[in-house]
Amino acid sequence: MSPMARTAPVPAATDPAIIRNFCIIAHIDHGKSTLADRMLQLTGVVQPRDMKAQYLDRMDIERERGITIKSQAVRMPWELDGSSYALNMIDTPGHVDFTYEVSRSLAACEGAVLLVDAAQGIEAQTLANLYLAMENNLTIIPVLNKIDLPAAQPERYAAELASLIGGDPEDVLRVSGKTGMGVEALLDKIVRDLPAPVGDPDAPARAMIFDSVYDTYRGVVTYVRVVDGMLHPRERIQMMSTRATHELLEIGVSSPEPTPSKGLGVGEVGYLITGVKDVRLSKVGDTVTNMAKPAADSLPGYADAKPMVFSGLYPLDGTDYPVLRDALEKLMLNDAALVYEPETSAALGFGFRVGFLGLLHLEITRERLEREYNLDLISTAPNVEYEVTLEDKKVVHVTNPSEYPSGKIAEVREPMVAATILAPNEFVGAIMELCQSRRGVMGGMDYLSEDRVEIRYRLPLAEIVFDFFDILKSKTRGYGSLDWKADGEQVADLVKVDIMLQGEQVDAFSAITHRDKAYAYGVMMTTKLRELIPRQQFEVPIQAAIGSRIIARESIRAIRKDVLAKCYGGDISRKRKLLEKQKEGKKRMKMVGTVEVPQEAFIAALTTDESKDKAKKK
Repeated sequence: MSPMARTAPVPAATDPAIIRNFCIIAHIDHGKSTLADRMLQLTGVVQPRDMKAQYLDRMDIERERGITIKSQAVRMPWELDGSSYALNMIDTPGHVDFTYEVSRSLAACEGAVLLVDAAQGIEAQTLANLYLAMENNLTIIPVLNKIDLPAAQPERYAAELASLIGGDPEDVLRVSGKTGMGVEALLDKIVRDLPAPVGDPDAPARAMIFDSVYDTYRGVVTYVRVVDGMLHPRERIQMMSTRATHELLEIGVSSPEPTPSKGLGVGEVGYLITGVKDVRLSKVGDTVTNMAKPAADSLPGYADAKPMVFSGLYPLDGTDYPVLRDALEKLMLNDAALVYEPETSAALGFGFRVGFLGLLHLEITRERLEREYNLDLISTAPNVEYEVTLEDKKVVHVTNPSEYPSGKIAEVREPMVAATILAPNEFVGAIMELCQSRRGVMGGMDYLSEDRVEIRYRLPLAEIVFDFFDILKSKTRGYGSLDWKADGEQVADLVKVDIMLQGEQVDAFSAITHRDKAYAYGVMMTTKLRELIPRQQFEVPIQAAIGSRIIARESIRAIRKDVLAKCYGGDISRKRKLLEKQKEGKKRMKMVGTVEVPQEAFIAALTTDESKDKAKKK
């Protein structure tokens, strides 16, 4: 039977027994979006003339990088044994920064397709998402993708997958998202194996928000999964965490373009439009209920997205500050996880201190600001939030080295993460060496197969946000993969290293670092600045200091003006007199002169070697 013959229109008011809610979980680049494309084609919801690669990835950056940043939901019809079914697929982000979005998407489903690349095997993010799915008691369907690749090893990785989740290697489906091979069998298995959603149709309405996006014309579009009761257009709804009430202007399903309906019942996945203009009023994980007949309890699992990494964003041209402020406001409409506040730097001028979920979130936000709003930005080195307790028991939260208190400090607490690293066993020594150099404490090690090992470490977040992943990739020749999650705090011996030019502190170059690494940071920064700052008419000392103690120093030598050029012949006393005169002038200049630091020096000193390489390639 042809694929088109097996698709059927889905009834408007859907019986929960014919609904199947599932998501696809996988590591980055294991073919999740390509498999979703084939499903859209096979079920006939996207016509061949409208089809494009990565259909559900709507942002340019998602398409260019080949990653999913925002969750997407789509309803697909499918026919099996003469019955029509409605399949709701929720496409989830694969990156560690967006784990909270993934967890909410999983909570909206009854089953998950665990997708593994047949050429690469299980990666750290695959495991992390699998454990999340197991915590939500989802039915797991193991699938090997990309079996058409010459490097595919389906037998080996099927055995690995089967041993991980329990079962036989024969139960692992083999598909190719590129060619469409095996996708029909996967859709059949989803219908047969996944349970239908369960809920009380007569109870007060309760729907969980698993995503919300901002539409320029219609305001916030909120994606929900209805758990109990029913939602109808034109009724008033309430968000249970914020108690905000709105009128439901439109309700419908995505198939994959928005299609208005007469309401959403138990188990259905769809969208709501209320005309609200701020995504923060439709928070992911919140519960939507009917205002006239509200539910007593909200659905479990709601949490505010917490920024993990902070970085200062400054426009290269000071006149762009209002543009940057407007751009951040508009981005916040689309990204509820973004947090920012204005800050000023003596060196960089006016800018914003912005909180991100992780480094990828930082990189994508910065790229969107530069591309969509035509801005040139400097971002300061990423920092994490420290909790500093002073001797008088006052607690200060520090997100920026300039906020670090100068009084007597009782203790400093830093955020920790539980990291899981997967790699071939030949790289175990190199990984352990890297983690120990970053103050990591080993938590355990398990062999997933003869030659693949899972290593668990507890590491300070500050040690992994900068270049940890890049070094891990180079040490494991690209085979290592990393996943991490927040794991409390611990007391650490941290100090603030100040960089001073001509005795004056330059706040942009200051850093909070562990006492053991303070000297290395001071030497690295002073050496870098000596090369970057042009020579002046007088000698300029560059110093690194902890409090009042200097730990490293470099000097930029003065340009010697040849005052003897016009003094040829004559005795030595005349030459000496001219040199003394020059010396007096330089002394006076040193007292009144300030050091000019060119913009390029700030950019070069605050960017890593990796981002410099990217800039060269551009």
